Amino acid sequence: MAASLYIVVEGEDPGFDIFVNGQALARNEDALERIARQLRVAPLLEFFSADENSMALLSEQGAGDLDWAKHLPQTQWFQAPEGLVTVGALIGFLVENPVSLASETNTVLSELREYQRVLGKTALYGLRWHLAVSWL
Repeated sequence: MAASLYIVVEGEDPGFDIFVNGQALARNEDALERIARQLRVAPLLEFFSADENSMALLSEQGAGDLDWAKHLPQTQWFQAPEGLVTVGALIGFLVENPVSLASETNTVLSELREYQRVLGKTALYGLRWHLAVSWL
């Protein structure tokens, strides 16, 4: 079962496409966390938060008994510029060090650029965001 890290933008419809793939980011999250800490920026998973919609999606995808989800802390929302700092730093590092993630560097860079596009529009619209996980 594959995971995907995707962006959730606050509100019903932000007025722009927020789709990001996020599968390569999920597969390489440990390495990306090490790089982020080395660069002294927040790792991507520090922007994770669960909301009712993502918990419902996990349930629909067969995640089993989600009674524990009823006890989650309140959803956290983040300012887009905070995420842009992390994403920009990771992009810069991977462009300068393309062998860091072996054969997946280009795919990870592509997904980070998707994040950069969505977070840029999120900032432009003055909205907040967080990361969620989907199991495919």
